[in-house]
Amino acid sequence: MTRTAEQPTATDWTSLAVLATAQFLVVLSTSIVNVALPRIRDGLALSDTGQAWTVNAYVLVFGALLLPGGRAGDVYGLRRVFLLGIGLFALSSLGAALAPTVIALIACRAVQGIGAALLAPTALALVLTLYPDRERRGTALGVWGAVSGAGGAAGVLLSGLLTSLYGWRAVFVVMVPFALAVLVATRLLVGADRPRGGSLDAPGAMSVTAGLVSLTYGLSGHWPLAVAGVALLGLFVVLQRRATDPLLPARMRVVAVPNVLMALLGAVWLGLFYFLPLYQQRALGYSPLEAGLTQLPLALTITASSWGTGKVSGRLVLPTGLLVLAAGLAWLSRTPAEGTFFADLLGPTLLIGIGLGVAFVRLTAMSSTGVLATDNGLAGGLVNATRQIGGAIGLSFLTLLPSPGAAFLACAALTLLVSALSTRKA
Repeated sequence: MTRTAEQPTATDWTSLAVLATAQFLVVLSTSIVNVALPRIRDGLALSDTGQAWTVNAYVLVFGALLLPGGRAGDVYGLRRVFLLGIGLFALSSLGAALAPTVIALIACRAVQGIGAALLAPTALALVLTLYPDRERRGTALGVWGAVSGAGGAAGVLLSGLLTSLYGWRAVFVVMVPFALAVLVATRLLVGADRPRGGSLDAPGAMSVTAGLVSLTYGLSGHWPLAVAGVALLGLFVVLQRRATDPLLPARMRVVAVPNVLMALLGAVWLGLFYFLPLYQQRALGYSPLEAGLTQLPLALTITASSWGTGKVSGRLVLPTGLLVLAAGLAWLSRTPAEGTFFADLLGPTLLIGIGLGVAFVRLTAMSSTGVLATDNGLAGGLVNATRQIGGAIGLSFLTLLPSPGAAFLACAALTLLVSALSTRKA
């Protein structure tokens, strides 16, 4: 039987499940460590600096290498680079679980970030390649958004559960079999693609990577590094104008606006998952496991909203979803010290889940609209990078605010800005 775009095969959907699982692991590895940090600190006698770098080594490397990682997929083959990334991710997760010292743990987290930066954009690019027509791509991105949204909340729940039952090393061990399963399934189910050929823009890759690392880390209080980061990113722009085969070609301007909006949404996203557990544990006195359990409605709502958004269309879907998100954040900003789950958390988190699901799926779709098939890897790297770096930069400013309530209110205002801008592009 001839295969058509309107008749997806069972293998297509199985391949989507494999690639979505990889994305789930990337998001999970960002959030699962946070709750376990106190146990890691006790187990390896971490200093404050060591504790910070257990998180930063992954986040900084991941965010900074997403753009080169996505472009490498276009040049050398999406599946090939994806397999390299998931292999590195599995090995480094095992290394982190067995790490005998602080230095070893931080090094493994950095390698985990490299693996994630290779697999995240190429996984998305493979999805875009697998589903080229608009209707099926919308459904596929709905699934993609569902697992991405659920990964953040699931990390809090799994971390609390695993740390309480088996110790901190379990949060790294749990990712190893899943990563290996994805590696094997990808080789069996996902067909090899044809590389674009050519070479990777090494000067551009080095300057943008160094610039993003310096800027992101510098914004945590090391201001000379932040200035150096801005200078390096300026150098990157100059190099791109002179390069014969630039890392970020001018034709990618077609997705400039949705990527800016994704960067702003990234600040809201990361701010929510940073301050919500903080409010639950410090103000309400929740244990890590209780904090995770009470985020289940949020995770389930994001999942359902993402799935449903992939099946609908219309210019007002994104702005409306963002307004719902802003309303939920504004409601959550009350953060009473004597609050209860049913009166003060359930309602706003349901609204937030609906809005985040809509926004993530729609902006991801917009960030690939009009992009050439040979640039799918770059598009995947760009949208992941803008969300990650936007989140890191936004969080550095949100942490200057006096309370979680103030941070949630600032996120609501930022969401309203995204909604206003999206009415012209959605």
